[in-house]
Order: sequence, then structure tokens, then C-alpha cells
Amino acid sequence: MMRIKKAVITAAARGERLYPVADTIQKAMLPVIDTDGLHKPVIQIIAEEAFASGIEELCVVCAPGDGDRYLKAFASLRDNLFNSFKGVDWAKKEAEKIDHLLDRVQFAEQKEPLGYGHAVYCARDFVNDEPFLLLLGDYLYVSNLKLKSCAAQLLELASQENCSVSAVNPTIEHQIGRYGTLTGKQAANRSGVYQIEKIIEKPPLSVAELELQTPGLRAGYYLCFFGMHVFTPAIFSILQKYIDQNSSNILLTPALQELAETENYLALEVKGNRYDLSRKHGLLRAQIALGLAGDAHSDILSTMVELLAEANSRTV
Repeated sequence: MMRIKKAVITAAARGERLYPVADTIQKAMLPVIDTDGLHKPVIQIIAEEAFASGIEELCVVCAPGDGDRYLKAFASLRDNLFNSFKGVDWAKKEAEKIDHLLDRVQFAEQKEPLGYGHAVYCARDFVNDEPFLLLLGDYLYVSNLKLKSCAAQLLELASQENCSVSAVNPTIEHQIGRYGTLTGKQAANRSGVYQIEKIIEKPPLSVAELELQTPGLRAGYYLCFFGMHVFTPAIFSILQKYIDQNSSNILLTPALQELAETENYLALEVKGNRYDLSRKHGLLRAQIALGLAGDAHSDILSTMVELLAEANSRTV
């Protein structure tokens, strides 16, 4: 079985849609209340999911100078926990988690914004010819399975099949223009697993209807990337060819199409949802989803009912 010990989080974009806050702090450091009821930076929640799934080393692909900013911010957060909550068990455990993160994280700078494929390529030295988990620094992932995170679902299949695997979600047709969309044949005796055949980045519906229909999905639904992948190191050789062409925008999707044509490459319908924090109401949706999946489930439901009642009273 293929063992995946490394993870890469891409977090080089500044987050223009989140200005003015993104002008002073990386969007991956925005605080969110996790399922355990504690405030944490987004990137810490992503990293903890990776570590809990068996990942041992982590690389954050960031903008120039951001590596030191991340380190200082996490060190300050840890020191604040120690100093402000002396002798409190939850604070001690949380500070230990931050120390664990700091001990296992490295940074790779994307010196120029040359596209998502280029950002992934910046982690090549860290990956060092091993398979790796790829995550997005502005996505939060919430599993529908109580005891198995989205990352754990993906890593399990990749390890069993010894190949690259991308997480996907069946997505309603009017939303597919936001995502890389694919089609393929369902694997024999494996529900929700597909052999990837064709991938198109953010396709118009007219193209998707002709080229990306997947047998077995509900009418009007397509398989869209979830923002979480496991890749073999072969992806870097493919990306290298695009970089050598001196493109100013190196996309990941064309490289993934070539990967599908040259080696075994699967898609897994992950049982869960992803939340893009950069989109309108993205942070709000992610926070509600984390609350409903966590210890404060009942409180969140009560709050939502109260807000809906207040909104209804204002419209009467």
C-alpha cells in the first residue's frame, strides 16, 4: 500500500475579495470556530485534519515573506494561550497542537503569481519524489462521517489503489462554472469511485452537456473537484513541461488531463462538503457547517431558528 506522509497547502493568493482584512493578514489566518468550539485560524483547521488523517509533514506554498508571518502569528497565538489561560487544560492542549504544527511545517514561496499549477510545482523539493496530499488554503472541508474526515476518506482509497485520487462532489449544473469538472467510468464494485477520462476547467453548461455527462449521476449533476487531491510525484514532471513553455498562467487542470492519460487516476465521491471562503458568504456558510458538525450543534440550530424568526417578523 502506498503511504502518504506529506501534505501541501496552497495559500499564496492574497484574497482580493476579502479586503481590507486580507491587506493586513493572510486569508488563511482568518479565525473560525472549529467543531470543538474553539477559535482557530483557517489554516490550522486544515492542517489538523491532515495530521489527524496520518500526515506527518506539511508544506505551505505562500507569497514571498508570508512564511515568517505565519510562524510569528502562530508563535504569538501559542504564547497567548499559555499566558492568558495558565493551568487551563483546553488551552494547554491547544498550545501543544500549535507546537506540533510549528515542528512539522515548512514553507515554499511562489515568487510570482503564475497560476495554480505553478503554485503546486513550488512544493516539488518538499515532496521529494513521494506521493502527497494537496489541500487549498481557502477551503474548509466538513465530513458527513462522524469518525472519518474528508482527507481520511481520500487517503484511504489512494493508499489502497496506489495511485492519484481526486476528491469530487456531484454538483448541480448551474454551479459547474465555478469548478474543474470531470467524467469517467465507475469502477467495478466500488460505489462512488471513477476512472477519470476527461477534465475541463470551469466548463460552460453547453460543453458539459456534450462532453462531461457521467452515467449513474442524477440528471443535471456533474462531478466537480472538491479542492482536495492525492498525487503521485508524476504530476511534477507534467507541470515542468508547461513551465518550460514560459506560460504566465500555468493551470493545474491540463496537467491532470495528461495525468489521466498516462497513469491510473481515480475520482472519489467524498462524503462531505467543501466551503470556499473567498466566495460571497463563504465564511458564513463554512462557520454554520462547522457549528452543525460540532459540539455546538443544538446551539447553532437554535440561533438559526431565532434569526429566521427575526427576519420573518421584519418582513410582515
